Amino acid sequence: MEFKDYYAVLGVERDATQDEIKRAYRRLARKYHPDVSQEADADARFKQLGEAYEVLKDPEKRLAYDQVGQGQRAGEDFRPPPDWDAGFEFRGGGYTQEGYSQEQHAAFSDFFESLFGQRRGSGQGFAGSSGDPGGMRYRARGEDHHAKVSIALEDAYRGAVRTLTLQSGELDEQGRLRPRQRTLKVRIPKGVKQGQRIRLAGQGEPGMGGGPAGDLYLEIEFESHRRYQVEGRDVTLTLPVAPWEAALGATIAVPLPEGSVELKVPADSQDGRRLRLKGRGIPGEPPGDCYVALKIVLPPATNDDVKTAYRQLEAVANFNPRATAEGRS
Repeated sequence: MEFKDYYAVLGVERDATQDEIKRAYRRLARKYHPDVSQEADADARFKQLGEAYEVLKDPEKRLAYDQVGQGQRAGEDFRPPPDWDAGFEFRGGGYTQEGYSQEQHAAFSDFFESLFGQRRGSGQGFAGSSGDPGGMRYRARGEDHHAKVSIALEDAYRGAVRTLTLQSGELDEQGRLRPRQRTLKVRIPKGVKQGQRIRLAGQGEPGMGGGPAGDLYLEIEFESHRRYQVEGRDVTLTLPVAPWEAALGATIAVPLPEGSVELKVPADSQDGRRLRLKGRGIPGEPPGDCYVALKIVLPPATNDDVKTAYRQLEAVANFNPRATAEGRS
């Protein structure tokens, strides 16, 4: 997938004001509109303009795009990191309807979809009230917001209270983009899963005309961990074992997010064998399981004693690993 330079598409500088972006889009949209343009690539250019404007007109999307695309050039191979948007706060988040129509999705590129395609919008709530001397006065519920946040897997096992900082974009008095941050204290419930959403009532967009504020939805993502992999409530870890522990059997302390637990490794265990610790995954009803994948690690032959031991094992074991593999195939 190629990186798209939306500023180049609209022909504006990266520090362009919102008015400059709007004027550039309107001028080019008139030029390349398929109904009036004689350019051979008018339809494709018009779609590119719409996609670029969809991002750059929105301070939140624009800030996220600027940060994930730092140092990237148009046409370069690009893959956004899985957690690139963690900590960004976006409008929408009620998860009640798609943020874009099917026609819009069809026009947007894979690049756009990889960054913003899963965003969802939320409907506005309106309720009439009397008392306005000029006629009917409307109260509008504030729009919901959403953000993806990364937490430690240990928090899902125990529950926690964490202080999280969210960032979004806003425009200054000159219409230039600037970052905005806010800090929230959030209770992480025990047993929360990857992808689960936590609702913070009233922490979204303020209402209008005395209407209630929207809500903030936090989508949970686990921080990458060198030891654990998570699927649903199940947790998998790779456990290094010595050859004699795998061959003769052993009882080994396994480090889990909730604390160490004793695991009995059966004799004659092969590399890659998976052992199950029932109920030792993420808590819940029912709780997940923990799967331990054995990885046999050979001691290095760095001295004469170890080399002699290997030669003695070779002599007494009469073992050909390639013959064993052929026999299983």
